[in-house]
Amino acid sequence: MKPMTIHAASRTTGALGAAQLLATRATRRQSLRWLSAWAGAAAMPLAGCGGAASDGYGITTSTTTTGSGSTGGGSAACSVIPEETGGPYPGDGTNRNANGVANALVLSGIVRSDIRASVAGASGVAQGVPLTIRLKIENVVQGCTAAGGAAIYLWHCTREGGYSMYSNGVADENYLRGVQEADSEGWVTFTTIFPGCYDGRMPHVHFEVYPSLARAGSAANRVRTSQFTFPLATLDEAYASSGYTSSVRNLARISYATDNVFSDGTALQMASMTGNAAQGYTATLTVGVSL
Repeated sequence: MKPMTIHAASRTTGALGAAQLLATRATRRQSLRWLSAWAGAAAMPLAGCGGAASDGYGITTSTTTTGSGSTGGGSAACSVIPEETGGPYPGDGTNRNANGVANALVLSGIVRSDIRASVAGASGVAQGVPLTIRLKIENVVQGCTAAGGAAIYLWHCTREGGYSMYSNGVADENYLRGVQEADSEGWVTFTTIFPGCYDGRMPHVHFEVYPSLARAGSAANRVRTSQFTFPLATLDEAYASSGYTSSVRNLARISYATDNVFSDGTALQMASMTGNAAQGYTATLTVGVSL
């Protein structure tokens, strides 16, 4: 059975209900208007979705890049990355699965760089095209300086489009989820597999930003929830690989323009890519937050 798409997120329990989705849509529409009207001006505080703490969108005169790469990314103004829904499968303690509250944040071994294998007694290993994810966390309210010591919880679907801890066949696994602390230059790195495309969504990776590793054990402490995606050329190439047959079909029915998260733009959420399907990819993105 295919996992629920974000379009069906109104069925989510806990803090990820309909009110959150409405707030998310409003926030993203407002952010576009405000970013246009307030270029160079001080940011107005916004209420974060998904239970995240409130912070502001800010524009400064400094610029930053999302890292070097062959496609996507590029440079963008020093800005807070858009707030997005955590979706039906966050595994951060804010909703439930068939076994009760789903909370990967408290699992032994969840703080790790390589997220391809399950931890805490589960033994599965996710298969797919190798992918390295490099995120640089920057503190917008301090001129986009490196947010060393901040932490990221990251998760995404399998190559078949399922989510560990929730989807049929992988509900007892917890792979493709992990927490990392940013180094002194703000970088976190995850070794994983290229996520599949399930019906109704452009391929994406979810993440939550926390002020520190010590506070990353509870979703109540998250300061930003967002998602990023990949250039279409990379998706087409990756999905020609074994195991991604359903992704080719699902990707043909969706686009950035019709996706309910990325339809208002991907400027701050499009990863820069290097590599290839045979040897693996590296995705790089700068994540601006207010800390």
